[in-house]
Amino acid sequence: MSRTLKDYFFLSLKGIAMGAADVIPGVSGGTIAFITGIYEELLNTINAVNFDALKTLKQKGLKAFWKQINGNFIVALFLGIGISIASLSKLITYLMANQAKLLWAFFFGLIIASIYLVGKKITKWNLSKVIGLLIGTAVAFYITLLPPMENPDALWYIFISGAIAICAMILPGISGSFILLLLGSYELVLTSIKDLKFTIIAVFGAGCIVGLLSFSKLLSWMFKKHHDITIAILTGFLIGSLNKIWPWKLTISNRTNSHGKVVPFMQENILPTDFIGDPQIGLAIVMAVVGLGLILLLEKFSSKS
Repeated sequence: MSRTLKDYFFLSLKGIAMGAADVIPGVSGGTIAFITGIYEELLNTINAVNFDALKTLKQKGLKAFWKQINGNFIVALFLGIGISIASLSKLITYLMANQAKLLWAFFFGLIIASIYLVGKKITKWNLSKVIGLLIGTAVAFYITLLPPMENPDALWYIFISGAIAICAMILPGISGSFILLLLGSYELVLTSIKDLKFTIIAVFGAGCIVGLLSFSKLLSWMFKKHHDITIAILTGFLIGSLNKIWPWKLTISNRTNSHGKVVPFMQENILPTDFIGDPQIGLAIVMAVVGLGLILLLEKFSSKS
């Protein structure tokens, strides 16, 4: 695929959007990649990084190798992702601590729009696709109900966390950050990024690479052999994930984080009517509409670029 400098600039912007989504538990960078039209290219590019590419490097040189692995795509996209994660980690943690309801409302609207955009890629529904939708919804919903684990900081566990989380990060509807939250590694990883703890970052990154190279092959196979059913399952993942990012929650239990601060541990969803008199109800609805509109605009823009 021939791209201009302008194309690579907008590709980096999509990477920034993916990175921002991946920082938020409940939101998937894979969803952003999907609705912006780069998802299947991303999977194919990841799969191109293999032993055959190394043979090309040895036999034909760097230029042929770079073309085979779609190197310009990798650099532009992951540059955006890296910039986004590094710059937004502090902001996101602040918003989650101080404006969680509005933040969740914004991303609730984002996911609602994504359900429509992903689901409409299926041209004809039948029983098998409906079953796939229901299975995806049930799996994602079940994941959102799992209680978070305590936070082990052993390097082997951080490696495993990275391998599992990256699979979710490239899967539309399943949030890698939420998986980290369930595994008890979210706070440790985010803090390590902010504080530049290179050992933890390196081990986590190695786990991500292993998981990415392994899981992307399965996803690529599913898209090639069972495209519409795969889309239906992914749409179900999005629907099921709504349970996690519902803005109005009641805290059942708390925990003390690594900084000695008491934060919510177990929460359950409640109706916004239980917050009658809360001035943020109207603002939360506005933020949800903004999130929905933003994704629709992003998809419209991407279809023209």
